[in-house]
Amino acid sequence: MKKYKIQKLPFVVPTTDGKLIEEHWGNSTNHSGISIAHMIAPPDWSEPHQSPQFDEFTIIISGKKQFEIDGEIIVLEKGQSILVEKGARVRYSNPFSESCEYIAICLPAFSIDLVNREED
Repeated sequence: MKKYKIQKLPFVVPTTDGKLIEEHWGNSTNHSGISIAHMIAPPDWSEPHQSPQFDEFTIIISGKKQFEIDGEIIVLEKGQSILVEKGARVRYSNPFSESCEYIAICLPAFSIDLVNREED
Protein backbone atom coordinates (compact mmCIF):
# COMPACT_ATOMS: atom_id res chain seq x y z
CA MET A 1 0.00 0.00 0.00
CA LYS A 2 1.36 3.41 -1.02
CA LYS A 3 2.13 5.91 1.73
CA TYR A 4 1.63 8.96 -0.51
CA LYS A 5 -0.92 10.62 -2.75
CA ILE A 6 -0.19 12.84 -5.75
CA GLN A 7 -2.63 15.63 -6.55
CA LYS A 8 -2.88 16.05 -10.32
CA LEU A 9 -6.28 17.71 -10.60
CA PRO A 10 -6.89 20.31 -7.89
CA PHE A 11 -10.48 21.35 -7.29
CA VAL A 12 -11.17 24.70 -8.99
CA VAL A 13 -13.45 26.60 -6.65
CA PRO A 14 -16.17 28.48 -8.56
CA THR A 15 -15.87 32.26 -8.07
CA THR A 16 -17.66 35.33 -9.40
CA ASP A 17 -14.89 37.87 -8.72
CA GLY A 18 -12.21 36.76 -11.21
CA LYS A 19 -10.02 35.10 -8.57
CA LEU A 20 -8.56 31.68 -9.40
CA ILE A 21 -8.68 29.21 -6.50
CA GLU A 22 -7.20 25.74 -7.00
CA GLU A 23 -7.61 23.69 -3.82
CA HIS A 24 -5.00 20.94 -3.84
CA TRP A 25 -5.89 19.55 -0.43
CA GLY A 26 -8.79 20.32 1.89
CA ASN A 27 -12.46 19.58 2.25
CA SER A 28 -12.62 18.79 -1.49
CA THR A 29 -10.23 15.86 -0.86
CA ASN A 30 -11.69 14.84 2.52
CA HIS A 31 -8.85 16.50 4.47
CA SER A 32 -10.77 18.70 6.92
CA GLY A 33 -7.70 19.39 9.08
CA ILE A 34 -5.88 21.46 6.44
CA SER A 35 -6.42 23.16 3.12
CA ILE A 36 -3.70 24.08 0.67
CA ALA A 37 -4.66 26.24 -2.29
CA HIS A 38 -2.92 27.98 -5.18
CA MET A 39 -4.55 31.32 -5.89
CA ILE A 40 -4.31 34.20 -8.34
CA ALA A 41 -6.04 37.44 -7.36
CA PRO A 42 -6.57 39.81 -10.29
CA PRO A 43 -5.88 43.56 -10.08
CA ASP A 44 -8.51 45.53 -8.11
CA TRP A 45 -9.83 42.37 -6.43
CA SER A 46 -11.10 42.35 -2.84
CA GLU A 47 -13.19 40.28 -0.46
CA PRO A 48 -15.48 41.44 2.34
CA HIS A 49 -14.18 41.58 5.91
CA GLN A 50 -14.20 38.23 7.68
CA SER A 51 -13.32 36.71 11.06
CA PRO A 52 -12.30 33.13 10.21
CA GLN A 53 -12.23 30.33 12.74
CA PHE A 54 -9.03 28.93 11.23
CA ASP A 55 -5.40 30.06 11.02
CA GLU A 56 -4.39 31.14 7.51
CA PHE A 57 -0.82 31.15 6.23
CA THR A 58 -0.11 33.01 2.95
CA ILE A 59 3.06 32.82 0.85
CA ILE A 60 3.35 35.38 -1.96
CA ILE A 61 4.76 33.93 -5.20
CA SER A 62 4.44 37.07 -7.35
CA GLY A 63 2.84 40.48 -7.19
CA LYS A 64 1.56 42.10 -3.99
CA LYS A 65 -1.37 41.43 -1.69
CA GLN A 66 -2.93 43.75 0.87
CA PHE A 67 -4.11 42.55 4.27
CA GLU A 68 -6.26 44.66 6.58
CA ILE A 69 -5.96 42.91 9.95
CA ASP A 70 -7.87 44.35 12.91
CA GLY A 71 -7.64 47.78 11.26
CA GLU A 72 -3.92 47.64 10.35
CA ILE A 73 -2.91 47.68 6.64
CA ILE A 74 -0.08 45.32 5.67
CA VAL A 75 1.25 44.77 2.13
CA LEU A 76 3.25 41.66 1.30
CA GLU A 77 5.40 41.13 -1.79
CA LYS A 78 7.03 38.19 -3.57
CA GLY A 79 8.92 35.92 -1.17
CA GLN A 80 7.14 37.14 1.96
CA SER A 81 4.66 35.22 4.08
CA ILE A 82 2.23 35.85 6.92
CA LEU A 83 0.15 33.99 9.48
CA VAL A 84 -3.26 35.49 10.23
CA GLU A 85 -4.54 33.83 13.38
CA LYS A 86 -8.11 32.62 13.74
CA GLY A 87 -10.51 35.17 15.12
CA ALA A 88 -8.72 38.18 13.58
CA ARG A 89 -10.94 40.52 11.58
CA VAL A 90 -9.29 40.50 8.16
CA ARG A 91 -9.93 41.77 4.67
CA TYR A 92 -7.87 40.48 1.75
CA SER A 93 -7.41 42.58 -1.40
CA ASN A 94 -5.24 43.32 -4.41
CA PRO A 95 -5.62 47.06 -5.10
CA PHE A 96 -2.53 46.96 -7.34
CA SER A 97 -2.12 46.94 -11.13
CA GLU A 98 -0.78 43.38 -11.49
CA SER A 99 -2.14 40.01 -10.42
CA CYS A 100 -0.98 38.44 -7.18
CA GLU A 101 -0.14 34.74 -7.15
CA TYR A 102 0.06 33.03 -3.76
CA ILE A 103 -0.35 29.86 -1.75
CA ALA A 104 -2.83 29.79 1.14
CA ILE A 105 -2.78 27.16 3.87
CA CYS A 106 -5.65 27.01 6.37
CA LEU A 107 -5.72 25.06 9.65
CA PRO A 108 -8.32 23.56 9.92
CA ALA A 109 -9.39 23.50 6.28
CA PHE A 110 -11.15 26.49 4.76
CA SER A 111 -14.89 26.15 4.98
CA ILE A 112 -17.57 28.70 4.16
CA ASP A 113 -19.12 27.76 7.52
CA LEU A 114 -15.94 28.85 9.35
CA VAL A 115 -15.02 32.02 7.42
CA ASN A 116 -17.66 34.36 8.92
CA ARG A 117 -17.75 36.85 6.02
CA GLU A 118 -19.40 40.19 6.66
CA GLU A 119 -21.81 41.98 4.33
CA ASP A 120 -19.58 44.91 3.21
